[in-house]
Amino acid sequence: MNQEVARTQHTPTEHAFTVLLSPTRRGARLARLLTTAHLGAWGLPSESAAHIVAELAANATVHGRVKGRDFQLALTVAGSTLRIEVTDTRGDSVPPGPGAVKPPEGDAEAGRGLLIVEALADHWGIVPGPVPRKTVWAEINLVR
Repeated sequence: MNQEVARTQHTPTEHAFTVLLSPTRRGARLARLLTTAHLGAWGLPSESAAHIVAELAANATVHGRVKGRDFQLALTVAGSTLRIEVTDTRGDSVPPGPGAVKPPEGDAEAGRGLLIVEALADHWGIVPGPVPRKTVWAEINLVR
C-alpha cells in the first residue's frame, strides 16, 4: 500500500509588528503611517498595504468603535506573504465578507472601503471573537 503523508510546512515569521491605537481619525492615520514606516524599514513595498490599512483602520474607528477601547493593528511577514490584521471590539458589527461586498450608490460618499481591500488584497476575511472582538484581515503576496 502506497501512502502519502501530507506535511504542513510552517514558514517562520520574518517580521512582526503589533500596536494598539485609539479608535479615532488620528489613530487610523497613525496606523497607515506606522505601516508605511515598518514596511519601509523591512525593505518591503508599502503602497497597497497602506491603502488596505487605511480602509480597515477607518472602519475600526467608524463601525468598530467602543468608547474606552482601542483597536489593534498587526503586521506579519512570513515567507512571501504580508498579513494585515485590524481587530476592534465590536464583534456584533460584522461587515460583509469576501465576495459579498456591494458597491454603494453612484453618488454615495462612503461605502467603498472593503471594495478597495478586495481589489488590493490577494485574500481577505473576517474572524469573529474572542467576544467582544472581531478581526478583519488581508494578505498580500509580496512576490509578483
